[in-house]
Amino acid sequence: MEVFLDQFLNPAVLAKYTPLILKGAGVTVLLSVLIVLAGIALGTALACLRAYRIAALSLPIVIYADIFRALPPLVLILLAYFGLPNVGVLLSSFTVLFLILTLVLAAFAEEIVWAGITATPKGQWEAARSTGLTFTWTLGHVVLPQALRMVIPPLTNRAIAITKMTALGMVIGVPDILGQATTAQSFSANASPLTLAAVAYVILFLPFVIASRWLEARFAPPGA
Repeated sequence: MEVFLDQFLNPAVLAKYTPLILKGAGVTVLLSVLIVLAGIALGTALACLRAYRIAALSLPIVIYADIFRALPPLVLILLAYFGLPNVGVLLSSFTVLFLILTLVLAAFAEEIVWAGITATPKGQWEAARSTGLTFTWTLGHVVLPQALRMVIPPLTNRAIAITKMTALGMVIGVPDILGQATTAQSFSANASPLTLAAVAYVILFLPFVIASRWLEARFAPPGA
């Protein structure tokens, strides 16, 4: 037990590297917020475009969603970070991680929101159109709100899963929680910084989980 405590809960190491982990936590929070906002917004927009059922729009959207849901995010991150400079596109590690995880979340969000749109009763479309509303107005003000309400549980769960993947930024040098923790571990030759990282992840992401449960309960269909 004494050896375990020295390796994973060393007071001197914890005190020395807590500021570094806190700095990484700031990067993780910023990335997570940006990814969730941009990813869900992009995915919802793509699902709405697909609702017009125009082949020239729908086919590229489906292909994009299938590819980004099939490929491991780590592979995409490495391809973008090491491949784009070869074609003259230079992006920081932070930007690469943000773009890739946003595109991955958007791919899943598009399919989730699309499922909600197609699950909305046909009568809702017909009733709105019979009053003279345009297709776009019906989609945006009648169908989409109902669709989003139905898909809140899978959408929030997917958002949480993607934001935890910010830890993958470690492989390209993003100074997030895990990146800072592994750096501290290598300098200290002690695993205590990883313990700090685990605690930081719990503190940061547990509120997201609790908030997702609240949203599910708040917008659950009557009788659910």
